[in-house]
Amino acid sequence: MSVAGSSQDASNPPNEEPRAAPKKAALLVVDDNEDNRYTLTRRLKREGYTNLTTANDGREALELLRSKKFDLLLLDIMMPEMNGYEVLEHLKADAELRHLPVIMISAVGEVDSVVRCIELGAEDYLPKPFDATLLRARVGACLEKKALRDEVRDWNRKLEERVQEQVAQLGRLGRLKSFFSPQLAESIVNGGGEDLLKTHRREVVVVFLDLRGFTAFTDSAEPEEVMALLGEYHRVMGRLILAHEGTLEHFAGDGILIFFNDPIQLEKPAENAIGMALEMQQQFAPVRAAWKKRGFDLDLGIGVAQGYATLGAVGFEGRWEYACIGSVANLASRLCTEAKGGQILVNQKTLSRIEDAVEAEPLGEVMLKGIAQPVKTFNITSLKS
Repeated sequence: MSVAGSSQDASNPPNEEPRAAPKKAALLVVDDNEDNRYTLTRRLKREGYTNLTTANDGREALELLRSKKFDLLLLDIMMPEMNGYEVLEHLKADAELRHLPVIMISAVGEVDSVVRCIELGAEDYLPKPFDATLLRARVGACLEKKALRDEVRDWNRKLEERVQEQVAQLGRLGRLKSFFSPQLAESIVNGGGEDLLKTHRREVVVVFLDLRGFTAFTDSAEPEEVMALLGEYHRVMGRLILAHEGTLEHFAGDGILIFFNDPIQLEKPAENAIGMALEMQQQFAPVRAAWKKRGFDLDLGIGVAQGYATLGAVGFEGRWEYACIGSVANLASRLCTEAKGGQILVNQKTLSRIEDAVEAEPLGEVMLKGIAQPVKTFNITSLKS
């Protein structure tokens, strides 16, 4: 074992005060020679390092490393019980300790040993006797590199957590979209959902549609044919609901209720609703023609109404729906019931919001089921050029 040189150092006279430095790093000095430990810790204190721990051999060092967090290990090579090589091998095999920087303490003639230590993962080495300038430079460099590595690992950890959060968020969004409209699902996931799900009032445009002849169809068709028709019908209508920023409230067999202007407010919700309804009639035509060839007479009727409604979540834990409740929803349903195949019926109030944009034919005052007064009703035939 090589013994340290004189404890005196030209650059650090005995009476010199320790250098002022914000060096709170925890250092572990491992050497079986007491004089070496004393000399090295004294030099480190002069450089401003005060959080110092010493160990007599490799085994004691590993026990300390597993019980306390250190920022740098200064490790002698030749020691009884467990030498420096064995300590390095244990550190390399330990996921918690493998990133700890290690400076090897070696005699000048132990170059081959130093090379082996570097290959085993040591960061640097200090020759004996200890030189103050070299000690300051190598300890400082190792701690600086460790700080940078710790920062990178911290950023990586945060990035991994963020990715995991986003993956979980996407999974949650996918599940919510099975029950809510995409707009509402995204609002819930992005943090605005709690307020949106609370009961509130807002002016909305409600669209109700169902199939003419569906009851007769289900009486004579096989269940597989009914499901095939509904699947095709829902796919076609569903794409248009999303394209026009509608919120789907529910499917009920052939009946579909959609509303506009909630939870996402729109500049011209009535135009969105009517544009969707016209496209629905247009795209339902080939569906109707295909099923007519099979002997089934089906058509699509649509009712549209604008007014205030109460909106919010209804249901129970594990199964919620976003509901639109009020006379406006009832009016849209009654207008739909009155509509013949291919028609889009609206009341006077709704037409007044869009009359500059659509062509409409008046149908006069119509008595609708459940509504005491007759309703001025119009059939929207097209958008104006």
